Amino acid sequence: MEATGHTGGAAAMLATDQASAALGIEAVELSSGRAVLRMTVTEPMINGHGIAHGGYVFLLADSAFACACNYPGSATVAAHAEIDFLAPVRLGDLLVAEAVERVRQGRSGIYDITVRRDNEVVAEFRGRSRTLRAR
Repeated sequence: MEATGHTGGAAAMLATDQASAALGIEAVELSSGRAVLRMTVTEPMINGHGIAHGGYVFLLADSAFACACNYPGSATVAAHAEIDFLAPVRLGDLLVAEAVERVRQGRSGIYDITVRRDNEVVAEFRGRSRTLRAR
């Protein structure tokens, strides 16, 4: 699916993001301070317990976070991130990560990302961003 909305910094960044592309992560919506991405859980993502490895869920949420905080003309990186895993994720699940900016002051920001399978919340992620100084 083609992303809708603002196409500035996030779209350009995502277009060259090899990690997200390798996992089949797709943008559903990109706009200033908000992003929605999706990913289907595949066989290589399954751990020894028969569920998705949490690192893949984290990566999806982190990619949505990056898209929400990278405005056109800025380069913004994660300063801190944490995740709470609330439900196991299984092979074939379609996960949707929705990132929303909570506050942005100066070069710092706070973003909340909810990862869902259908209507069920499977993880909650909070990221703190820092915009790099222009060179």
